[in-house]
Amino acid sequence: MAGGKGANLGELVRSAFPVPDGFVVTTHAYDLVAQGRDTRAYFEQAELPGDLRQAIADAYAALGGGPVAVRSSATAEDLPGAAFAGQQDTYLNVVGEPALLDAVRRCWGSLWTDRAIAYRAKLAIDESEVRIAVVVQSMVEAETAGVMFTANPVTGDRTQLVIDASSGLGEAVVSGLVTPDHYVIGPSGPAGFTPGRREVVIRGTAGGGVTRESGAATPAEPLPAAVLDELAGLGRQVAAHFGRPQDIEWAYAGGRVHLLQARPMTALPPPPVGRLNPIQRRISSVLLEYLPERPYPIDMTTWVPYGPAGLMGKVTASFGMHGVFSGFLREEDGVVYQLVPPKPHPGAAALLAPFRLVARARKYDPARWTQDPRFRAYLAAIEELAARDLTSMSWERLTAVPRQALALVEPVADLRVDYLPGTGLALLRLLLAVKLLGRGRLFGDLLHGARTRTSDANQALERLAAHARRTGALDADPMPADFAGELREFLAEYGHRETASPILVTPPTWADAPETVLSLIRVLAAEPPAPKEADDALERLLRHPLLRSRGGRARMRRWVEAARAGIAFREDSHFYFMMPQPVLRRSLLELGRRLRGAGVLQQPEDVFHLRLEELESIKDVATLTAEEAERLRETVRARAAKREELSGVRLIDPALVFPARETGDALIAGSPASGGVATGPVRVIREPAEFVKLGSGDVLVCPYTNPSWTPLFQQAAAVVVDTGGAGSHAAIVAREYGIPAVMGTGKGTSVLEDGQVVTVNGNAGTVTRAT
Repeated sequence: MAGGKGANLGELVRSAFPVPDGFVVTTHAYDLVAQGRDTRAYFEQAELPGDLRQAIADAYAALGGGPVAVRSSATAEDLPGAAFAGQQDTYLNVVGEPALLDAVRRCWGSLWTDRAIAYRAKLAIDESEVRIAVVVQSMVEAETAGVMFTANPVTGDRTQLVIDASSGLGEAVVSGLVTPDHYVIGPSGPAGFTPGRREVVIRGTAGGGVTRESGAATPAEPLPAAVLDELAGLGRQVAAHFGRPQDIEWAYAGGRVHLLQARPMTALPPPPVGRLNPIQRRISSVLLEYLPERPYPIDMTTWVPYGPAGLMGKVTASFGMHGVFSGFLREEDGVVYQLVPPKPHPGAAALLAPFRLVARARKYDPARWTQDPRFRAYLAAIEELAARDLTSMSWERLTAVPRQALALVEPVADLRVDYLPGTGLALLRLLLAVKLLGRGRLFGDLLHGARTRTSDANQALERLAAHARRTGALDADPMPADFAGELREFLAEYGHRETASPILVTPPTWADAPETVLSLIRVLAAEPPAPKEADDALERLLRHPLLRSRGGRARMRRWVEAARAGIAFREDSHFYFMMPQPVLRRSLLELGRRLRGAGVLQQPEDVFHLRLEELESIKDVATLTAEEAERLRETVRARAAKREELSGVRLIDPALVFPARETGDALIAGSPASGGVATGPVRVIREPAEFVKLGSGDVLVCPYTNPSWTPLFQQAAAVVVDTGGAGSHAAIVAREYGIPAVMGTGKGTSVLEDGQVVTVNGNAGTVTRAT
């Protein structure tokens, strides 16, 4: 009835905050006039019913008939995730009944401006549900006015308030016409002050309306300490009352502070997490690489806790280390808004971990893990579940499929617990051996050469690219049958691979987005990959004087093969571990399709805004009550709006995870991850859809990588990544392909630009302008 702004002001009045007197022209009044019309021109000329005109006139007279501020108050505005700041109109210093009625009409009409309609469409707000009220307040002829944020909008610090102030009416500050005085108030008082410039001062005029004048002659005096203290105290009380940080407009006049409106702060960064220790930075760098996009609620209740992150949490916990990959994402209003670096801590089992590691390493050989009966049973269970026809299932059976898919990953977790110790010890043994021989630099090269499912996929892609290059299949319409058949076979074998993240279920797989695969084929087909040099690292090692004996050479070969088998196990177990994910995703989208058919969702993907338990609580989509359907719609709308609000807010400040390094004359610096120096033009690739942009000899600059990106390394001269470290996917692949890599730059994709020619030094971890 009162709209978002009116409802919030009513709360402030009820709690005795210093709010100017006023009244609300409710949404019911809007409906009386609207009669189904939805154009601005109609409302600006509309005749108000006589009783409505009289009610507004009486309320205006009760205020004293003096100057008032007339503000829009739409039903969807000032809600968490949908601030609507500036979308509807405000009129200041309105004087007289005719001017007031005209301002009310214009506020109604502002609901139907192009900008307001576009904003609602962006937030998927149903136009038929939108109404607007109008708030009329006694005008405060402010000496000083502005805006107060009850949390720092830049750092996210909830213990600080930020106050912007300037002379005259606050409209100059709100609309950005002036550089205001800027105050930062900490828990114990003022923590910072930057004087403004008062370019413009807005004041009311005697006959109504406002005037703008130069502020050059206005004394630039800061707010008195007592006023700052009062504002800060009121701000903290208002935030506590609404239970969340607030954006408050205020005015100071005649020795009094007035609160003109309050709404939830939007796009607020997460609270600072403080300095990170090296372990937290290392874990966070892995998580950032795995989280190129914000998880949805369905991710948080399915693949995040059960997928690779949950799996590794189970593995580390089995050896007594807890909290490594759990509880690292925080939610607000049902949407993930912050990555909190985990704080691993050992449990009592950690004391026995070394003995368990050795015992498992002796019992479980990574070279034979695919012969384990548990693995064969896992593949059979995956095949059976994937073959089910989801479209023919009843709602009850369909809602059980996600849990069944998640249950399938348990055996792989157990396999990793058993076989990773053998991998770790094989790698440690080889590392110690080559270091004792003085050949430590060969360690990374010695690990290359293991056959993995990723290398199999890359070779299959190269064959498809060679076919396309030879026949022009990619440019033919329709695609030739033989090439289309080979592509189908490829997707049947490798289509469950992730395009964006292994720990989220919402991004599409290769099979869901075959255009990603076609982009990779197009990149490879554009120019044949340069032939790789033969890997002679093992032969170079075997020429060591201490390895002349037949037994010593044979032992070293076994150790290298064991280490390679360990690397293959790590890679291949992930490959197989991802196989339930497409089944899970398909089942969720089928649930979404049925909810769309019932009028609950606008599109099947909207189901991602719901949690798994919320879907399971629906007994039958066919018997949903109108109330239940509306509750689900509103949940989806609110979370979608919140997600949109946070679209420009990072889960964590990358500078905390990747501290600034001394760069000298470098454009950016990071961790050296693959040696060598290369020069080429920058090509920023932010997502798989942009793969086709990469040309041979380009410097690949990206926010993250995963196995889907591997074929690009055959064309790139070097790789520069915002996230990750020397042990991440991009670094390992770069070393295998012999190209320089710089990881963990934190800001490579925002600093470097397409076409810029740079030199990447993988030894020093720097990127400089090419000379």
